[in-house]
Order: sequence, then structure tokens, then C-alpha cells
Amino acid sequence: MPLPANGSADETTPLVVHASRESRWKTLPKYVVSTTWKTLKSNYVNVFLVFVPLGILAGALHWSPTLVFVFNFIAIIPLAALLSFATEELSAKLGQTLGGLLNATFGNAVELIVSIVALKNGEIRIVQSSMLGSILSNILLVLGCCFLAGGLRERESKFNETVASTMSSLMAVASASLIIPATLYATLQSSKSKTENHILILSHGTAIILLGLYILYLYFQLYSHASLFDVEAQASEDGEDGEGQNEGQVLSPIAAGVALVIVTVMVAICAEYLVDSIDSIVQTAHISKTFIGLVLLPIVGNAAEHVTAVIVAYKGKMDLAINVAIGSSLQIALFVTPFLVILGWIIHEPMTLHFQGFETVVFFLSVLVVNYLIQDGKSNYLEGCMCIGTYTIIALAFYVYPDDASGDLGGRFLKGFFGSSVSN
Repeated sequence: MPLPANGSADETTPLVVHASRESRWKTLPKYVVSTTWKTLKSNYVNVFLVFVPLGILAGALHWSPTLVFVFNFIAIIPLAALLSFATEELSAKLGQTLGGLLNATFGNAVELIVSIVALKNGEIRIVQSSMLGSILSNILLVLGCCFLAGGLRERESKFNETVASTMSSLMAVASASLIIPATLYATLQSSKSKTENHILILSHGTAIILLGLYILYLYFQLYSHASLFDVEAQASEDGEDGEGQNEGQVLSPIAAGVALVIVTVMVAICAEYLVDSIDSIVQTAHISKTFIGLVLLPIVGNAAEHVTAVIVAYKGKMDLAINVAIGSSLQIALFVTPFLVILGWIIHEPMTLHFQGFETVVFFLSVLVVNYLIQDGKSNYLEGCMCIGTYTIIALAFYVYPDDASGDLGGRFLKGFFGSSVSN
């Protein structure tokens, strides 16, 4: 006797649903393998991922500090590239506003993680030099390479001078936030007041103000003056609609989120072993902590970002290259550094904005050089060589710069640089 239509439907529907679930579970491994392979092919530096397990193994088994440092140092390069790739994939799905906020959060994640680990271990010098080194490598090395790459293709590259001027002005404010604590420290050395307490109070208040400026900058960039920063819209007006259509086509939002979590955890583990091995490296290789934090770590942490900026500059997209280079420096100066000062305040570590006098003046002069180079909205290969040359001189200076250079020495240096008014 045939079953009623309703009865047949009621009995077969669960079977269909069950079969659908089974097919999803069967295709999931294939999807994971395919997505993982596409992600690994996204950048050539991913071949160095073999150093991630090697670095973790070396740290866990207490191998030679030199091996621990080298393995984890190299491991961070592909991890930074994967972090950048996953962030771009997720940003493409979330749109301009949320994508911009996400890039602000994860764009300098490697430096932030390494600095948090170092701050937790009380390595204030590593944190400060890493922050300063990240800024200098972006505004001098990366920007110089972008100008050089653009100059190899075109006689003269043009970019939005309004955006560049806004960014460089904010960098000038950031440099002032370091000069003021250093100058105050030099002044208070001749008094009987509690210098360190005063510097801490000034740093905490300045950090809060800088974070407020960064929030205003995000509003300026994403809402009130978004048209100035909309590189994609400007590219489409120039007939370059084909560029960027493949962005965000590899990872789904969930897959990108999972990748961000996994890579961030791996970076944190490698950073932990890397920071722990620095003291031994300083003693055996006779390299100062300042040089490691200011030159070596920033180049590794920004490796993927450096390559991206140079490639887009060579393609003639100088506005995008400027946003990557100077925009990343702004994130470090106005967000990451103040955040670390506040975090040090919370965990009772004396992280301040008082950088040593020589470092402060180097930062100020670097910002001054960049302001002169970008104020006309044009660039060429010679200006790129100027930036790279300046960065090389600074790297050489910090290679011979001793870790035991005291804050008082920095104060005397500032007195000589700014004049006798500092001591009055």
C-alpha cells in the first residue's frame, strides 16, 4: 500500500538533511587543504615557515641561544607575511571602514606582540628601540625604496600632497611627544625633585592624548575626509578597475579569522623565545640591545609590508605606497607606543616616552628630512637614495651606540642641541 504524500515527505526530509551534513563534512578536509595551499602560495617568503617549528623546538629544548635567536628571528618573517595576507583578505570582505580599523589593529601586530613580551620581561630598552626602529624603517627605508622603485619606472612620481602633508604633520607631533619628555628630564637633572615620577606622569598623560589623536585621525581618514584616502576610487577613475579584483578571493571571513588567531599565537610563541635569547646574543655576538631592537627586529617585523609597498610603488601607485609606509609609522607612533605606555602603567612596568637624547634627536631629524622630501607631492629616485642613505647612517650610528649610554648623557646632548634655555 503506497504511503501518503505527507508521510513520504516527512520520512525523506531528515535523510536529505543528514546526507547534506555528511557531504559538508566530507568536503571540509578538501577545502581546508586547498585553502591552506593557496595561502602558502601567496608569498615566496612562506618557504621559511620550516623555521617556525625549528624555532619553537630550539626554545623549548633550550638549545644554543644563538640557534634560538636565529631560528625564531627567521620564523617571524613568513609569519608576518601570513598575518598581512590574512588581514588583507578579511579587510576585503568587511569594507573600507571595518577594514581600515582591522589594518590599524593587525598592521603592526608583530612589533606589538614582540614589544608586549619584552615589556612583560622588563626589557624597556628593547621596547623603546623597537618602536623607534619601526618608525625609522618605515619613513626612511621603506619610503626610500618606494621612491627609488617608482623612479626606476618614471622620471617623476606624483602623489596626493594633502594626505602626505597630514601624515607628516602628525609625525611631527609624535616627535614632539618624545622631545618634550627628554628635555624635561634634562631640566630636572639639576633639581632635587623626583625625576622618574615626573617623567612617568608626563608620559601617561601624553600617551592618552596621542591615543585620542589617533582616534581622531581614524575618523578623519575613514569618515570626514575619506575621499582623500580612497585609493581604490582614484584608481578606478584612472581606468585601473582590473587591479585588486582578486583581493579577498582566497579566504572566507571565518577562514581569515582562524588564520589570524593561529598566526598570532605562533608569533607570540616565537617572540617569547626570541626575546629570552637576546641577553645571550648581546654577550656572545657583542651586539647592543639597541641595535637589535632598532634595526634587526623592525626589518623582520615589517618585511612583508616593505615588499608590498615597493611593489605598488613600482606599479606607479605612489599614493598607496605612501599610505603603507607613513601610515604604518603613524600607527606605531600614535597607537602602539602610547598603548605600551598605558600597558606598562597597568602592569607596573616603568615604560615611558623618555627616549635617550641621541635617539630623540635622530627621530626628530628623520621626520624633518621626510617632511622636506614629500612637501611638493613629487618624488624621484634621487630622493629615494637620500632616504636610504640617511637610514644607513642611522643604522651605523646605532651599531656603535653602547647600551650603557645613560639618560644623563642624553640630557647633556639635548642641552647642547637646543641651547642654554634647556637648563634655565
